[in-house]
Amino acid sequence: MSATPEVKAQGAAEPEVTNVVRDGVAHLTMNRPAQYNALSEAMLSALQRELEAIAAERSVRVVILRGAGRAFCAGHDLREMRAQPSLDYYRTLFDQCAKMMMTIQSLPQPVIAGVHGVATAAGCQLVAMCDLAVASEAAKFAVSGVNLGLFCSTPSVALSRNLSRKQAFEMLVTGGFIDAQEAQRRGLVNRVVAAEELDAELERLAATIVAKPPTAIAMGKELFYRQLEMGIEAAYQLAGQTMACNMMDDAAQEGTLAFIEKRKPNW
Repeated sequence: MSATPEVKAQGAAEPEVTNVVRDGVAHLTMNRPAQYNALSEAMLSALQRELEAIAAERSVRVVILRGAGRAFCAGHDLREMRAQPSLDYYRTLFDQCAKMMMTIQSLPQPVIAGVHGVATAAGCQLVAMCDLAVASEAAKFAVSGVNLGLFCSTPSVALSRNLSRKQAFEMLVTGGFIDAQEAQRRGLVNRVVAAEELDAELERLAATIVAKPPTAIAMGKELFYRQLEMGIEAAYQLAGQTMACNMMDDAAQEGTLAFIEKRKPNW
């Protein structure tokens, strides 16, 4: 992880993922533009390393995930997959991918997907696994594996937790694209902006989160995903415990006192 872009040695290979940190925001960029940022084994490993490093970095408050070139992410690298047709290889690959996706969710910092171009198959899954998503109005989304005879089973886990069941299943069985506006209507993305406004909108959203106390954000994110998988009674019990612990944090004590005293909190 670096605060400024690294100078590439002459003849050195481009990194699969770049990470530039500015003002508490890690700008994580998938960097295989010629392959539409397909999730090769090397790309998955690079993302895993960067995410794990970010999780331990207290100065990073938000992550923005982008794709270099003309697309966000076109899913798995099909050429790489086709070159090793064995059950053990495929199981290992999808386990690797699932681990990386779950790392996004377990990260204490919110992760915002900044989507332009296409986000297909595991690329669409990646958008769904991010905590928030902002899309260019020209972005397109699909879980198109079924068109190749491969049902997008792992993307279906994330997709069905963002969209309604029927909307998610329709995408999965038709393999058809939806545009950014439809993705917003269905709940896959939060905001849709003009292409030239995407960077600025991502920065605005990230800055809003950076301004909040990190403990509250981290505790809230963990609680949010844990309670979704629970029954309502257990969810309320966990939420109450989380709020009680959150109230013991200095930032919450200062925030509530500032509200009472009608002033801005001193965080």
